[in-house]
Amino acid sequence: MPFAIVLLGLAIELSPAHVLYTGPLLTAMPALASLTMGPKGTLSVAAGALGVSLITTTLHHAWGGQQIYSNLLGLLVVSVASVTTSNAVRTRRQSELDQVRRVAVAAQQVLLRPVPARLGPVRVASLYLAAESEAEIGGDLYEVVQTRYGVRMIVGDVRGKGLPAVRLAAAVLGAFREAVHYEDDLVEVMDHCAAALRRESAVPDAADRPEGEERAEDFVTALVAEVPDEAVVRVVNRGHPPPLVLHRGTVHALTPGSPLPPLGLEDFITGPPAKAESHPFPPGDRLLLHTDGVIEARDPHNDFFPLPQAMEAVHDCAPPEFLARLHQALIRHAQGRLADDAAMLLVDRLGEEI
Repeated sequence: MPFAIVLLGLAIELSPAHVLYTGPLLTAMPALASLTMGPKGTLSVAAGALGVSLITTTLHHAWGGQQIYSNLLGLLVVSVASVTTSNAVRTRRQSELDQVRRVAVAAQQVLLRPVPARLGPVRVASLYLAAESEAEIGGDLYEVVQTRYGVRMIVGDVRGKGLPAVRLAAAVLGAFREAVHYEDDLVEVMDHCAAALRRESAVPDAADRPEGEERAEDFVTALVAEVPDEAVVRVVNRGHPPPLVLHRGTVHALTPGSPLPPLGLEDFITGPPAKAESHPFPPGDRLLLHTDGVIEARDPHNDFFPLPQAMEAVHDCAPPEFLARLHQALIRHAQGRLADDAAMLLVDRLGEEI
């Protein structure tokens, strides 16, 4: 807008309407620019206003008049004040943003703790990608814990975004971290997570919940897996995208035999009690748990990200490099813009000699 007004002043001065005095209008433009622009933008507007003033004064042979020098002096004073104000505002905003980022990083380290590189019979690596460039945490969750029953892990995705989603993710993760050490049945672990979600959803509405959003709609897609000493992986899936196993360069999905609804939607369970499903997971195989933000990423042609093919293309890499290459492929596919947060948890089954 300030640049447009400066050009409008130039057009008036070059037209038959140049009898209109545009000096006060041009003088105010640096102040207007300082409201939305940084110091460089404000200085550019001031330079443009000064240029228009000098051009039109010379064109109309107006040098020598007291009004012209008063206008130039006013423009100089307003420009200096506007650049100084813009710089102060930008410094304060940057300081506030840095503080928010530090808080977000601390919250992320509590909610999504870094996973160890080695746990019992497996190697582990994780990756979290926020959809928004300034975001650090969201509704995706994961955790890996070594227990007396084996290495247990969870990956999940909370419906919604913002602080309500973070709160629900924290409730589910807290229940998982507690239950995995005491419950020998994975279904019981998942039931503890569902109970924690129900308790959190029963809390009276908080101020940060969007108006009109009902707590009855709170749900979490979640998948709990266990890698014991035997060459298997046990899985309980509650409405989550099935994990993928990379076996000798070929990827296949561990699709549940009896699909179950997400946590929070237990009223829709009408079949027999859930049971953990067991799948072969011999040494050398690679297990990838992920959220739907990975497989639902779209390219400009509206095609989904081909995760199995991407895994097969980088199958011979170490876990951190494997996830790094998947990350690069995902970003290329989505043209650098993710529509949803994405999380990946990679588990390598090691041989007895490792």
